[in-house]
Amino acid sequence: MVFFIKHILAFLLLIQFSFGFSQVPNYEKTENWAVLPGLYPNGLREYHKDSSLFSEVDVFYVYPTVFLSKKDKRWNIQLDDTDQQRKIIDLAVRFQASAWVDAGRMFVPYYRQAHIRAYDHLDGLGRDALLLAYADVKAAFEFYLENYNNGKPIILAGHSQGSTILNLLLKDFFDGKDLQKQLIAAYLPGIGIKKDEFNTIKLATNPTEIGGFTTWNTHRKKINKKVYNKWHKGKAVINPVTWTTSEGERKEHKGFLYSNNKLYKQSFSSHVIDGAVWISIPHFPFRALAFTMDDYHSGDINLFFGMTFG
Repeated sequence: MVFFIKHILAFLLLIQFSFGFSQVPNYEKTENWAVLPGLYPNGLREYHKDSSLFSEVDVFYVYPTVFLSKKDKRWNIQLDDTDQQRKIIDLAVRFQASAWVDAGRMFVPYYRQAHIRAYDHLDGLGRDALLLAYADVKAAFEFYLENYNNGKPIILAGHSQGSTILNLLLKDFFDGKDLQKQLIAAYLPGIGIKKDEFNTIKLATNPTEIGGFTTWNTHRKKINKKVYNKWHKGKAVINPVTWTTSEGERKEHKGFLYSNNKLYKQSFSSHVIDGAVWISIPHFPFRALAFTMDDYHSGDINLFFGMTFG
């Protein structure tokens, strides 16, 4: 029965591809980008400056998984799905990408994101779905290099699935290659990354280092051991409050961006453990909500929004 189900799923995926789903999007079209220099979604300007004003450095951001519906049986979602695009702008760009807005020009491509279930099927269809998502981002990055970069320094930033994709991008374009000379930093929170993941790109463990990668996974003090043991234990980690492997006192925390668009400073202390960061329960007007969460994965970036990115 299991053998039969796997073949049915493989057949459905083949149908999905055969109807043009596998064709890489055309990134010459501005509608295939969430953010480009001078191109910003309506309603975004009040908290996201026009990145075309900052031309010395480029920021290439890849958003996390927002394709989560258990009822949706697709492995990848179309680029022009309006509900998906709304989530990308209202959640990912608003509360994550904007952390890097002062660092340089912003580039955020839409891509055919893999469903969250892909991470539970990395030996089969889930892997294929993630590789399809990567193929899109790779094409977008190649278009960016050919048409926008012009030798400028590059910051790579992502979260969760975005960090998974940037991991592959680093290996294909930067690790031991000429483009590595242009890399300022790669921010890869929200996934487990081995300490020796790359050949020549090292974990940056102090705020003055350039050319390396940084990564962290945020937990509450009472850690969800199932998540921690499966994804994070033994992996690389830094503390984004200090940008080192040391703990951060509550007074050092410069603020996290909450859904009401307010920044709450000196909200929590932070501590580095093996492969992750745990923080104390945040102090802010809605503190009770923090007690209901098993881990703080969804806040890996906006919890540290007041820190200096870039």
